[in-house]
Amino acid sequence: MKFLDQAKIYIKAGSGGSGSAHFRREKFIEYGGPDGGDGGDGGSVIFESERNLNTLIDFRYTQHFKAEKGQDGSKRKRTGANGKDLIIKIPVGTQIYEEDNNTLIYDFTKNKEKYLVAAGGKHGFGNVRFKSSTNRAPTKKTKGNAGEEFWIWLQLKVIADVGIIGMPNAGKSSLLAALTRAKPKIANYPFTTLNPNLGVTVYGNKEITLADIPGLIEGAHEGTGLGDKFLRHIERCKILLHLLDLSEKDLTKNYLKVRKELEKYDKTLSKKIEIIVLNKSDLLEKKEIEKKMNLFKTKIKKKVEIISVFTDKKLLDIKKILLKNVHK
Repeated sequence: MKFLDQAKIYIKAGSGGSGSAHFRREKFIEYGGPDGGDGGDGGSVIFESERNLNTLIDFRYTQHFKAEKGQDGSKRKRTGANGKDLIIKIPVGTQIYEEDNNTLIYDFTKNKEKYLVAAGGKHGFGNVRFKSSTNRAPTKKTKGNAGEEFWIWLQLKVIADVGIIGMPNAGKSSLLAALTRAKPKIANYPFTTLNPNLGVTVYGNKEITLADIPGLIEGAHEGTGLGDKFLRHIERCKILLHLLDLSEKDLTKNYLKVRKELEKYDKTLSKKIEIIVLNKSDLLEKKEIEKKMNLFKTKIKKKVEIISVFTDKKLLDIKKILLKNVHK
């Protein structure tokens, strides 16, 4: 499935129906009174969040959305039918912004949330409304009001319990596949993952959602390697799983690079709970692993876990650690 996390669309609510200027025309009644009915209200544009959606790709191909207009009133005081509301389905985690792409209208963080963004126009009045003791045969009627219409931006920020972060080619997609049933694209070269992948892992009667965030490189907070687009998907994650490639020469340098990008993008990201995992232990001898791990722990002074996503049984321990921290 193609992924799109930002889209600009035009929405238009329906206009209200106009009132009717009609008079009774009945046999034996020479001067029938006014009986023109009101128009119907225009339909509104409403957005609804859906948990089973995870991309805004549909909005690349359809950019204009219009709700139904209200029907005009008619004789015999008949009110026009209201226009149907237009319900637009979006993924949980979508934010709606005004055309400036800066002013937030609404943030969808839960499943089945609904929010009216563009209100339908109110109906016009029929001439029966204007009958009075001094005006027994009013011809006045009013038009329905126009519905709201404008451009808006949709921005999707993935909602996950755990964000898997790290340098390109650290094995994030492989770890996601090993911990969940997700099937991300996996290959042995940098930037295989160009969009966040989601997966769910279950242990006992509890489950957590994991997001594989595309690799971060130096300058990511400024947009290098599309980094700023990737970083925003970390904002909603409860905890971070920082994955490092044991086969790399300088673990500390790679670790600090990613931490620096998090802090420069948003200081709150660097304050999230972090689980450090050293991957690809199957590529090194035991002595070399211990040497690298001890050097890393001496400099970083944090607890680390060592795994291989292909051969290690410690994946179950990783699940337990994640569940413990997510459900604190």
